[in-house]
Amino acid sequence: MLCLASGGGQQGPTLAATGARVTVFDNSPRQLEQDELVARRNGLELRTVLGDMRDLSAFADASFDLVFNPVSNLFVPELAPVWRECHRVLRPGGTLLCGFLNPDVYLFDHEALDKRGELVVRHRLPYSDLTHVPAEERARLWGTNAPLEYSHTLAEQIGGQLAAGVVITGFEEVPHHADATAGWLPGYFATRAIKPR
Repeated sequence: MLCLASGGGQQGPTLAATGARVTVFDNSPRQLEQDELVARRNGLELRTVLGDMRDLSAFADASFDLVFNPVSNLFVPELAPVWRECHRVLRPGGTLLCGFLNPDVYLFDHEALDKRGELVVRHRLPYSDLTHVPAEERARLWGTNAPLEYSHTLAEQIGGQLAAGVVITGFEEVPHHADATAGWLPGYFATRAIKPR
């Protein structure tokens, strides 16, 4: 299985502990180091590969039975290449599991939400840290090295998977685990999709 943009020492090692043959693919060397550290510590086998989730050319066509993409596609500005590459590297009959942030969460002012728990509408959608938050404010709120985030429409998330050629067979939603939006709207969505045989 491919843990796509899933570094950090959490999902990959957990799945490897179940006996899965796991490749963790991420664009952060630091995140991949966490997977390697946890795997060494717990005597697990997994492979780590550095790269951008929009370009899976490190892998041949039909390389994986399962692609697992947690809530990480908010770090790329466009999703169509991600879905095309997922379809390409999946074997026929393979499964794509994807979690993503509800794009409506990006409507709200970050500081009001995080510091006071207030839902203050500030941003138009689609959202990008680059266009919606001045550089000085980004540095103050999240630090100078924080990754940029992008909201994506449900058409990009769900419609994009369909356009890439997978068939969605499951959909779930849950509240945000740590934010004031939890009482008002779902924070996360998840899809299960199959590559047709």
